[in-house]
Amino acid sequence: MKEVKTMKTEPAKLDDKKRRLELPKTNDQELGPLKLLPGKWANVPNLPGRGWNMIALPFVAPPPQGVPFPLNYRLLLHQYNEELEFTLVDKAVPNRGIRLAPGAPANTDQFLVALDYQQRIRQIAGDDFPKSGLAGSPQDVIHHEPGLWLHMVNGITDSLNIGRLATIPHGDSVLALGRSSEHSGTQSIPDLSGLPIGVDQDLNNPYLAPYKHFNDNLFQGLFNPVSPNDLLEAANQGVEVERTTVLDVDSTHPTGGVVNIPFIVRQANATVMKSTFWIQELKEKDKQGKPKLRLQYSQLVMLDFFPRVDGLPPGCCPGPIQWPHVSINTLEKVC
Repeated sequence: MKEVKTMKTEPAKLDDKKRRLELPKTNDQELGPLKLLPGKWANVPNLPGRGWNMIALPFVAPPPQGVPFPLNYRLLLHQYNEELEFTLVDKAVPNRGIRLAPGAPANTDQFLVALDYQQRIRQIAGDDFPKSGLAGSPQDVIHHEPGLWLHMVNGITDSLNIGRLATIPHGDSVLALGRSSEHSGTQSIPDLSGLPIGVDQDLNNPYLAPYKHFNDNLFQGLFNPVSPNDLLEAANQGVEVERTTVLDVDSTHPTGGVVNIPFIVRQANATVMKSTFWIQELKEKDKQGKPKLRLQYSQLVMLDFFPRVDGLPPGCCPGPIQWPHVSINTLEKVC
């Protein structure tokens, strides 16, 4: 049985004099579960094209052959290369607080480790169904995201010791909270369905024609949007992993959430973001004799648009269809 170690942090004894504004370094123990992130992660040169993305979008088009009605959506897929860079913001960001009762008043300040991140994604290939002519071209920059990863050193609520803040140029802001853990060896990648919720999920259902199309004709001969996490598990075959740090965050935890500009709310409202990072320390060593590092992630964003069409009784499951927008990748530490 593999050892599982939940990350715990001793209560911090920090004040403003302990704040550190310095260049980050890998494996700085003061960063807690974020200690392996500082630096740059990328697909090239050794893991090119390991990034995959799927998203359903509202779109007016004639119905595909064999579908008796317009779908009014298209399923868009991308293969991509990515650069993901982390830099240190501060090792002791202070949140001020006091305890008034019981007993005498006392200061109860909280301190956070903060890492800035910049995500840049460039398309290798794109395709959609029904065809729109809008799937893009190779080398298109298709995503840029600035954000922060946080480690709550003390003052932790419900064991939620990490957080991720993300800002997306479409007009979305995200706060997702979660927990970190350490494990010996490789962690299994959980299955994830890419099919929309609120639809009869039989692939022979004409409403799911775009998903059946790519299920029968894998994108780039590899990616199936019905089960998008499969390629993460495949990427681990034959790779010897000494230790895995897991960072798991979810916007549905209390006080988390997703906020969008009005157009997005009206058209395809982003309501949930969940992401898991698996940071792998390999048995293979680098030139300095240290474990090589890999980073895998799976991110799920739920987009809500169109009324449910699963035939359930009115009032049983209110709300629109929830469409999974999934991104996965396997990167390596390059500097």
